[in-house]
Amino acid sequence: MRKAIGAGTIMLSLAALPVLAQPAAKNADQTFVVNAAKGGMAEVELGKLAAEKATKDAVKKFGQRMADDHLKANDELKSLAQSKGITLPTSVDPKDKATQDRFAKLSGDAFDRAYMQHMLADHRKDVAAFRTESKSGKDPDVKAWAGKTLPTLEEHLKLAQDTAKDVGAVGTSGRKR
Repeated sequence: MRKAIGAGTIMLSLAALPVLAQPAAKNADQTFVVNAAKGGMAEVELGKLAAEKATKDAVKKFGQRMADDHLKANDELKSLAQSKGITLPTSVDPKDKATQDRFAKLSGDAFDRAYMQHMLADHRKDVAAFRTESKSGKDPDVKAWAGKTLPTLEEHLKLAQDTAKDVGAVGTSGRKR
């Protein structure tokens, strides 16, 4: 009798797994959306800072492009999140604010190099996250938005590599020269 009850309990538990997995998948999509919003807000603020503080014209232009493109993507993401009932952060993450504050204290070539090194690392991480979401996301709308946004992020990464090389920040491999 105990074996029958134990086996029944296990069978019921196994039957519930697909139902339990759905919220986890949905949560993964929600986490992606929230993280994309955090990253997007940070990109806009850092881009504005670079457009103002950078010494090299290429870094200024890159910063302005980041601010413009990420502002547009953020607006699209806000609409998507609202349609999904996902609450997005309204201010820059404390970690990103600390980075912004650190960069605000830099000037000249030191600012240009630090900003471009950060942009390289950040866009490598972003491209990987968006690629994963565009392939493996469970929410079709979030997955589609990630796929639509991915080519722009890949272009940003290429621009970051080229600009970083131009200012002597790093080689395209990400290592210091």
